[in-house]
This record gives sequence, structure tokens and C-alpha cells, in this order.
Amino acid sequence: MARNKYDVDEILEDKFDWNQLKRLATYISPYKKAWAIVLFLMLSSSALAMLIPQFMMHVMDDCIPEKNMKGIFGYAGLTLAIALYAAGSLRYKIKITNEIGQSIIHQIRSDIFCHLQELPFSYYDDRPHGKIQVRVVNYVNSLSDLLSNGIINTITDLCNLVFILCFMLMIDVKLTLICLCGLPVLMFVVMFIKRRQRRAWQIQSNKQSNLNAYIAESINGIRVTQSFTREERNTDIFNQLSGSYRQAWMKAVRFNFLMGPSVDMISVITTSFIYVLGISWMSNPESGITVGVLVAFTAYISRFWNPINTLAGFYNSLLTAISYLERIFETIDEEVEVKDAEDAVQMPAIKGDVTFEHVDFSYEEGYPILKDVSFSVKAGETYALVGPTGAGKTTIVNLISRFYNVDSGRVLIDGVDISKVTLHSLRAQMGIMMQDSFIFSGTIMDNIRYGNREASDEEVIRAAKTVCAHDFIMQMENGYATQVNERGSRLSAGQRQLISFARALLADPKILILDEATSSIDTETELLLQQGLNELLKGRTSFLIAHRLSTIKNADCIMYIDHGGIVERGTHDELMEKKGEYYKLHMSQFDFLVEGK
Repeated sequence: MARNKYDVDEILEDKFDWNQLKRLATYISPYKKAWAIVLFLMLSSSALAMLIPQFMMHVMDDCIPEKNMKGIFGYAGLTLAIALYAAGSLRYKIKITNEIGQSIIHQIRSDIFCHLQELPFSYYDDRPHGKIQVRVVNYVNSLSDLLSNGIINTITDLCNLVFILCFMLMIDVKLTLICLCGLPVLMFVVMFIKRRQRRAWQIQSNKQSNLNAYIAESINGIRVTQSFTREERNTDIFNQLSGSYRQAWMKAVRFNFLMGPSVDMISVITTSFIYVLGISWMSNPESGITVGVLVAFTAYISRFWNPINTLAGFYNSLLTAISYLERIFETIDEEVEVKDAEDAVQMPAIKGDVTFEHVDFSYEEGYPILKDVSFSVKAGETYALVGPTGAGKTTIVNLISRFYNVDSGRVLIDGVDISKVTLHSLRAQMGIMMQDSFIFSGTIMDNIRYGNREASDEEVIRAAKTVCAHDFIMQMENGYATQVNERGSRLSAGQRQLISFARALLADPKILILDEATSSIDTETELLLQQGLNELLKGRTSFLIAHRLSTIKNADCIMYIDHGGIVERGTHDELMEKKGEYYKLHMSQFDFLVEGK
């Protein structure tokens, strides 16, 4: 799929979707009381600040000509009081809005992360992890300024415009109409750049996503890069993606910067007209234009265009935020294909009977992986799955764990359809070790205890001893307290598998799934491990996937999987006597080992 590539852009939305803002409002609404207090303080301080030009007008026209010092000091005192109230309100506003903004950011990030925990494997199969990460971190962070300052400032500025217009009309209607002549020009500019600006920010977010995806991929694959001397080629790709991001950013910013100069230009022109006309009208006493009126009015003009400039900046931020919100909510809206049914019940304590009834499954429509697969496993039996790569062995065990939903048919455990029970109650009773032995950053003890958070240190050590991991762990500098990096880069592939094996065993499951559990373990360790496994598998229903056929000879049943179904099944001896597909596979491995010697 195209979305699986770091150098392919995601689909852009043509229309400005106001529903994104409505959804954002649901995160804001819990804090409406605090917003109301802040809004009251900011509006009251803004309204009081509107009186200052009036004070200036009275000082210029009345107090100074009459040498009324008491009046001058009175207006000065009022101005100081208003300034102190405005400063206190601003301090409170900054504190509260930042707290609210970060709380909302935390909630959005928590929602998207929690949703990612529930999405099926197929979602991660289809997307580079870097593109997912950029949504959780970068895109959410980009909303911070909008939520902390943008919303409250916008409401305040809109109210300020109303206040200012009222005061301007009170002073002089003709001068006010001249000032408003610039608004149609500004609206034309806004309409001209609106769509282009939004599209530019959408493209920029795509380029950022591509760059982040490639960086994540390059870091994860650094060993392969250096092994095949791909450093120069990778640097060229990075520079190309980084250059595309830079160009997209510069284009988007260029549109942003059109708004500010446009507002400034219109402001300067209208102010110049007011000065020219105001001064010419002052010679006519009947006009009512005085020095104080002109000074007060020009002060209001400055205050009139400042919030418009701020609103233009907010509009820029809003367009940027919308492009990010589209991606954030797109992730949150991603359908959880594997989820609890509305009437799902708790899975009873598992005994271990597993049944597939005419199961069909495909990852992509039209490309079936399993076709009409049926089999039954009794509690305590060990079933091994063998066959060529891509035949569907891992798919079968993934369906038992319900990591995917079947297309048709049923999977039953103890006669219970697993689609009718909660995922947590099902998986909590299963032990699963995948092909990818993932190691988390932390101590070795913590990594093993991941299979059972309530396990004691003694139980962790016992599990490690069972899978022959104890000796190599104790040889490390701090034993079980040794810190390992993400993905276990300090450990060998075999050591990572043993730790993952101990993690699965610690869960003490009734159904145990081992997918290539011994593929990275040396032959000597494998022999020791087999002794512990023979004891461990007693009383548990187990499914083993292995390409090393020596590890599955003692299985109660071996199923050869190919062409979307079970080609043959039986014990090792029975299948060898048939001399079918399993026999051919076994002999090919035997011949390979003989030739290797």
C-alpha cells in the first residue's frame, strides 16, 4: 500500500472541516468555569483600558488649557490603577491558560496513545512507525499554543473590537467610517490566501511525517545500513526528504507572512487618511475635531488594528492546527477491528480444548491465507505447525489469540466462541512468544516480569532457570538488575529469545504459543531447553511453530500447512511413514545437515 512508504504523501482533505474544531471543543468544555473567570478578567481589563484614550482627550482638551493639575493627577492615578489591574489579570491568565492548555494536550495525547494500544496488527503492518509517532508527539505539541493562548486571546480580541468601535463612534462617526474602509480590502486578502494557505500547511505536515518516518526507519536499521555501506545513499534520501520539508515549510510560512504586512499596510493607509482629514477639519470649529479628539482617535485606531493583526495570526495558527487535528482525529477514529462485542462476557478459566470450525481468513480481500481450516486439539496436547514460509502457520496461532478476526467460521476454546468473550480475559490466560523477541528498555527482571506483573523475584528466577537463561543473566554486570536498551541491543538474538521465553512461561498459561521459540538458540542450549520444555508442556495445550523439525518430534500431532490449509497431520512417525510433504521437508533438512558436516 502507498501509505506504507515514507516517501508517499497521505491524501489531503479539500474542504475546511469545522467538525475538527467541534471535536476539539469537547476537550475544552470540562474547563469552561476556569475559562469564564479568565475571560471575565481579560474583558474587564480590556474594557477599562479603552478609557485611557478618553482620559488623554480630557487632559488635552480640558485639564491642560485650564491648568487643572488635580485633574491631571486624577487621570494619571486612574491610568495607573487600570495598568496594575491589567497586569494582574494577564499574569493570572497566563498561569491558568497554560495549565488548561497542557491538560488538554495531555488528554488528547492520552486518547490517541490508548487508542493505538487497541488497534490491530494490520494497522501497524500498513504504516511506518515514524508516521504514527509524529502524530502522537509533534502534531499534538503543535496544538499547545493554540490551546494555551490562541482561543482566549481570540475571544478577547473580538470583544475588544466591539469595545473600540463603540468608543470610536462615540468620538466621531466620520473618522470611524474612514477607518472601516480598509476592512473590505483585508477580507479580499483573506479570501485570496485562505485555501492556498491551508493546503500549504497540509503539505507541510505530510512532508514532516515522511521525514520522521525515514528517520525512525534509519535508526532501527542502522546495523544493516553500516553492514552494506549505505550511509551515503541514506544521507542522500534524508537530504531529499529534509529539503522537501524545508520547501513545504517555507511556502506555508510565506502565506502566513502575507497576512501581517497586509494588515499593517491597510492600517498605515487608513491612519494617514485620518490624520490628513482630521487636521483639515480642525480648522472648522463646527466639525467638533479637536487636538484631544484626534489624539484619542488615533490611539483607538492603533488598538483597532492590533487585535485584527492578532486575529490574522490566530487564523494562521488555526489553519496549521486544523491540518494537524485532521491527522490526530484520523488516528483516533481508526476502526478497532478486533474489539469486544457489545455483549462480550468474561472467558471462564481455560482448560485448553481448541477447535477451528471451517475458518477462512485473509489479510487483504481477494488474497486468502486460510481456506476452510478445521481441526480440534484436546486440553494438554502439543500441536506443531510446519510448512513453507508464508503458508499461514503464524496466522493460525494469531487467530487463536484473536489478534485478527476470522472472515468466516469459528475458533472455539473449551467450546466457547472466542469472538464472544472479552479480549483481556482471553489473552490473560495465554502465553505467547512471537517471532520478534521484543525487549523493552529497563532491567532484565522487569522484562521477564512483563508476563506477570505480580510475580515475585523468586518466580522470575525460576522461569529463567527453566528456559536456561539464568546462567547468562548472572554473568552480566548486575545480574537480573542489568539495564538493557530498547530492543535489547546489548543482548544476542538467542539471549533475547530466552528472556522472551521466560516472560511467556511466567504467565503460567493454560494455552502456550511458541512461534519459532528456538530459532536463535544454539544447539547445545536447545538441548538443555528441551528438557525444561518437556516438563513445562505437561498439562498445557501448546502450539509450536518451528522450522527446526528436531524440536517438534515429541509433539502429539504435527500439521503440515500449505496452500491455505492442512495438507497432512499426524505424529512424527506416522507422517514419516506416509512419505508425504512432511517427509520431504524432514529429509531435506537431514540432507542439509549431512552436507554441512
